[in-house]
Amino acid sequence: MGKKQRGRAARNARRKLPPNFENEEVKRAPHVLVFKRGTTVGNNVKELIRDMRRVMEPFTAPNLKVSRKNGLKDFIAISGHFHVTHLMTFSKTQLSTYMRLIRIPRGPTLNFRIRRFTHSRDIVSQLKRPQTFPKQFEHAPLLVMNGFQDDSIQIKLIATMFQNMFPSINVTNVDLSTIKRCVLLSLDPVNGFIEFRHYNIKIAPSGISRAAKKLLQGKVPDLSRFNDISDFMYREGNASESEDESTGNPDENEVILSQQLRSRGNLKSNQSAIRLTEIGPRMTLELVKIEDGLCDGEVLYHTHISKTPEEIAELRKRTSDKKRLKEQRKREQEANVKRKEETKKNTQKNSSQQDEEDHMDEASNDYEE
Repeated sequence: MGKKQRGRAARNARRKLPPNFENEEVKRAPHVLVFKRGTTVGNNVKELIRDMRRVMEPFTAPNLKVSRKNGLKDFIAISGHFHVTHLMTFSKTQLSTYMRLIRIPRGPTLNFRIRRFTHSRDIVSQLKRPQTFPKQFEHAPLLVMNGFQDDSIQIKLIATMFQNMFPSINVTNVDLSTIKRCVLLSLDPVNGFIEFRHYNIKIAPSGISRAAKKLLQGKVPDLSRFNDISDFMYREGNASESEDESTGNPDENEVILSQQLRSRGNLKSNQSAIRLTEIGPRMTLELVKIEDGLCDGEVLYHTHISKTPEEIAELRKRTSDKKRLKEQRKREQEANVKRKEETKKNTQKNSSQQDEEDHMDEASNDYEE
């Protein structure tokens, strides 16, 4: 077996990868870029951006570097090459922190106000048994939506936007072992706030004792205090069907598995319990407005401002006039650039002809002498 490539050899091997080495399934999956907008957002918002990049893995850029010179047009320009379908931006003002979701390439744009948020490290630090490990971020999370049954246009757009940000799942051939996380969006019908939660999913066999569960999971028990294995299996306190992490009625979170999982003890057609552990971040979102296009189109919905049909018609006329004037200026600028290039070419041509004539005159004078 050859040695592991390191240093220059590894970099050269990565450079030799073909430009389209990703399979079609990865290309079709939605890709989201998460970054900040504005010069000063603060350390709390920067950490929230890192947490959201962690949520959107693996179809995101976890180490994306954004400079002050990078504008929104720069990210839109590269979106086609890297199969980017959505942009998630965070900004901060004196009033509040805002999150914007942009659909590439034609919109719409959803603007949310973040009323409250909690970082992942703060949530994990409060857990007795944190469930965070690198392999859980190798696959996209499962999206669960609650309370989005309203037929209003803003609720439909919100639901469609979030659904398109995560890969779709085919229930007939999905591998249950790849579902390690879930994102929960819950809409409060009273105030219209959206609660964002991020959980780790753990599936454990149920209906067996703790001792048998430890043996199935490959954990070697301490048998020095027992005379026989039966003492360990049937001792007092080992008869519970699940560990202390279960909450509520055990029957509500128990399912019959349709396929065998990679984890030990979770066999096909057997009963297992689903455990959800929050790993963060946590956000409370309030929809502010919905815009058509990429942050510069017509306002389709606004939470705090309502306009009459006459005001809407006047605003549309003003927007169309502004767009027409912009296109006219663009055509005039292109014509001016073209005219200047032609003038420059003619000047260079005349200058070269004059130089050639002067050279011929000098040659003829030298011949006469």
